[in-house]
Amino acid sequence: MTTAFDPIALGGKRLANRLVMAPMTRSRAYGPGAEPTELMATYYAQRATAGLIVTEGIQPSPVGQGYPDTPGLHTPGQVRAWRTVTDAVHREGGAIFAQLMHTGRIGHPSLLPDGLVPVGPSAVAAEGRVFTHEGPKEFVTPKELSEPEIRQTITEFADAARNAVEAGFDGVELHGANGYLIHQFLAPHTNRRTDGWGGTTEGRIRFAVEVVTAVAEAIGSDRVGLRISPGNPFNDISEDTPDEVYLALLDRLAGLDLAYLHLMEGPNRDLTPRLRKSWPGTFVLNPFTYPDATGPDALRLIEDGSADLVAYGALFLANPDLPRRLASGGPFNDADKSSFYGGDHRGYTDYPTLTA
Repeated sequence: MTTAFDPIALGGKRLANRLVMAPMTRSRAYGPGAEPTELMATYYAQRATAGLIVTEGIQPSPVGQGYPDTPGLHTPGQVRAWRTVTDAVHREGGAIFAQLMHTGRIGHPSLLPDGLVPVGPSAVAAEGRVFTHEGPKEFVTPKELSEPEIRQTITEFADAARNAVEAGFDGVELHGANGYLIHQFLAPHTNRRTDGWGGTTEGRIRFAVEVVTAVAEAIGSDRVGLRISPGNPFNDISEDTPDEVYLALLDRLAGLDLAYLHLMEGPNRDLTPRLRKSWPGTFVLNPFTYPDATGPDALRLIEDGSADLVAYGALFLANPDLPRRLASGGPFNDADKSSFYGGDHRGYTDYPTLTA
């Protein structure tokens, strides 16, 4: 029987176990350059016993930033700074993927340089507020991306992936979940286009397919993962019947031989085995455990074949040596959910205050 503590090959590497540290936004890239800091290098190195670390969301371009003090991968300085992080993780024997996260309409002009404004597939504002250095602010109506701007955005994802490899990352995860840009194209509520980038299932999945394809061509498909969260209402997303769109998306991507698909499971758990069956490659599952953080019970998902790897969020914050604690049955430090935004299933909780 396969267990969570058995090794697995992924992205040309042999992972020591099947435990993934889920991506969790920390907003610690202080300063105008949006560059990672020594504190971030320490943070990730402490958790290098994970089979795979997926970083916090990293914007692939200046306009892709949606929160204060989040890091980028679009300047030489950012590439150099990320090298200190990847070197620290590799010295501890770990593997680390960079999560590329373009937030799209989620954000505020005060977070962006040079008069930029948030963008999206359609000019539809999200309900709610975003945290800024001046406090919470209402979301604004995004600028609808033109066809040339869509093409440029795809190029920026590919360029950021090349920068990730230059910075020493073992691969990248494309954030197609939680109501950010790729997810906005997938959802009918946020994508009201009638051109080839919307209107039909094929149109709504097109942006995701072309981003994944461009990044796979840029750095190799075995270094590329995709995260999705069908039906996740976070960031004012509405997907009443996501099955058709996501099964079509997986069908289009199945032949690319990606490193993995990462499912952030929602309350519609009936869709999970259908996605698992439809996906021919490595399947990473961040199980739906709301209102609790993912705990030791999730280890059985490897044993019963529901997933190839299982992702932990909040518990990894509180327990840097989580694989050891899971293997020995604890003890576990309690996760302080008020200290982060971006951990397990934030789409199903009130938007918490950023304190970390």
